[in-house]
Order: sequence, then C-alpha cells, then structure tokens
Amino acid sequence: MGSVLSPSDRPVDYVPETVTRSVKLLVAGNFGVGKTTFVSSVSEIKPLRTEETITEASVGVDDMVGLPGKSQTTVAMDFGRITLNPQLALYLFGTPGQQRFVPLWEELARGALGALVLVDTRRIEKSDEVLSVLEERGVPYSVAVNQFEGARNFPLGEVRDALDLAPDTPITSLDARDRGTCLRSLITLVEFLFHRQESRL
Repeated sequence: MGSVLSPSDRPVDYVPETVTRSVKLLVAGNFGVGKTTFVSSVSEIKPLRTEETITEASVGVDDMVGLPGKSQTTVAMDFGRITLNPQLALYLFGTPGQQRFVPLWEELARGALGALVLVDTRRIEKSDEVLSVLEERGVPYSVAVNQFEGARNFPLGEVRDALDLAPDTPITSLDARDRGTCLRSLITLVEFLFHRQESRL
C-alpha cells in the first residue's frame, strides 16, 4: 500500500494534488463500540462529529448495559479523511450504532466500497445486527476488535467463530484511541477490498 502519511498535528485541509483515487468507507458497529473515537484517531482533518448528550429519552430505547460512562451518542454520522498513500485518500463515514438509525445507515452505504466493523467482545452478540445489515445490502466488510481496558482479550480465531464470519473475512484488533493500530486495520480492509475487486475483473 506504500507508506502511510501521518501528519503530527493534522495540518492538511485539502486533498494533496498527488491523490488520483478516493474511496468511501463506512466505520460501523453497535452502540458504544468506539466508532467516533476511531474516526477521530485516524483523520488527518478535524473530524465532523454529530454527537448529542444522552437524555432520559434514551431510557428503554438504547441499550446502555455495559456502558456506564457513556454520556454522548452519534445521531447522524462521523466524518474524517485519511491520505493512505500519496495516490489514495479514504473518506470515512462513521455510522450511528442504534437500530433506529438503520435508514441512515442505508443512505451512508450508498457508494461505499466497504465497511470496517468495530466489535466489543464484552457485548459481542450486539454485532450480529450490524453484520446482518451489511450482508443484506451487499456491503463487503472486515472486522476489527476494539480492545477496551479491562476487557478479556480473546484470540481472534475465537472471535471469528463467535461471529460466524466467512473464511475470507479479515479480522484484526485495535485500540480505537491508538492511530497506529487503527491504520493497520484500515489498510487490511483496503487491501481486502482491492483484491476482491481484482478477482472479479
């Protein structure tokens, strides 16, 4: 994929003139899995965030089990950009995690080459719904396990089995706060998508 550009303080506002190809990707996952943090970690521009404070209106609607410290939620999308190499720019669209936003997921998925699905092993059963939505709409994806502090670190093979992933679906692990591990997961996804396209030519 070439060397990853990593500006120290995100001075890039415009796409570099060397970029000849751009790709739209979704960053998906259930509620509270770390999508906003992921986009903020990797974006070379100031990310667009549409978070609102969680209110009493969420009681009985949004599943807050296992998320005692969560006080905000994405209500539209997160948006960021990363120049993966001098020729390739990725546009990242973080989806809201709640089921009630599925119609918005469908709109965000238009034109997307694929998706990176973040998974929290403490609530792994919540990932099934997100994977089903992507599969029903024919959006190819890879999976990245977000390693939360204090959570048990399962072997990726066990996570693959628990999610019943197809044998060729890539799976990686990351810390959504750490740019390096996030970039590695993005590179894995992009390589998978490009190889997939080439195999269909």
